[in-house]
Amino acid sequence: MTRYAVLNALLHCIIFFLGAGIGSFLNVVIYRLPRGLSVNRPRRSFCPSCEYQIPFYHNLPLISWLLLRGRCANCKARISARYFWVELLVAVLFYAVFIRFGGPWTGLTVWGPEVLVLWVFVALVVAGTFIDIEHFILPHEITLGGTVLGLIGSAAVPVLMLQTTHWNGFLMSLGSAALGLGLLWLVVELGKLAFGRKKFEFETPETFAVEQPNPEQPPIIRLAGQDYEWDEVLVRASDRMVVTAEVVKINDREWREVLVELRMAKLIIKRLTGELKDEFEWEDVNTLEGRTRLVVVPREAMGFGDVLFLMMFGSFLGWKAVLFSVLAASVLGTVVAVLQRLTGRAEWSAKIPFGPYLGAGALIWLFWGPQLVDWYLLKITRGAG
Repeated sequence: MTRYAVLNALLHCIIFFLGAGIGSFLNVVIYRLPRGLSVNRPRRSFCPSCEYQIPFYHNLPLISWLLLRGRCANCKARISARYFWVELLVAVLFYAVFIRFGGPWTGLTVWGPEVLVLWVFVALVVAGTFIDIEHFILPHEITLGGTVLGLIGSAAVPVLMLQTTHWNGFLMSLGSAALGLGLLWLVVELGKLAFGRKKFEFETPETFAVEQPNPEQPPIIRLAGQDYEWDEVLVRASDRMVVTAEVVKINDREWREVLVELRMAKLIIKRLTGELKDEFEWEDVNTLEGRTRLVVVPREAMGFGDVLFLMMFGSFLGWKAVLFSVLAASVLGTVVAVLQRLTGRAEWSAKIPFGPYLGAGALIWLFWGPQLVDWYLLKITRGAG
């Protein structure tokens, strides 16, 4: 083996483990971001069970989880296999991007910027997908922040948008992001008209609360042990969440058998017959908690986070990727739902949000999308002939 071949193999390994290292950081993001924790403080990762700050030799991507057999070195508590699989997934995706879009090392300055921007995109998709699976939210730091990065990346590397000038790359990215935003926004609005409201009914009283762990982020609505992001429940000024409360406590006051109406601008307490009892501006509400058997919320065809997620796809990959991702996500979601029903696990598929399907659709487009579209159009053309 020549010296060049050895060096080439070494660089391939470095790219794979670079992806694993980024995956390790994304695990920090996936755990901390939806909980309102800083991704920088503490700087070291820590065990969620005993808060032991993990030294670097116990935090080696892929290797440490296997050597420790998925347990904390300090308290022996189990560490989710998700940490290992995220690191492996990002490592594989980084390497796949390099193989698909890279080239000879002598042309690094030509293909390197494109690969770097696509690595950023892949990292954002993975982080958003796993956060959405666990918390049913897509944080603005991922979607809006990612869109900004996509606009910057497309301006810096216009070949992403199949353009030759920085300005045209930016304009194409902006237009594609707008298409992603507008397309799913239309779906959300039509779904609103079609589906209206959704009821949560419980056999026994369940707890509900509104909390704001981080003053710099929107409140969180807690219902029956599940967390819902404020912006996902109350999207429009006209939206309202109505809780039929057996008991509700607001600050130091308590009401029984009332309707609690949550709006974007204010909180309203009504009698069960509908007459107004009291109302609060949100800045005057320190605590809100109670018990309920019935909650009515605005029902969307999908969350607004999905809309922003697709907007981010457009800013990185262009308008064709937007259309393909929606179609692929719909097909994947349908296939998973059918398979789960056939295997008697329909309730499991119902717990998967739409964001992961969109993410999968975007990654399929990234690696094979244009070829799949060409193949499909060719099949149709031959069939028509």
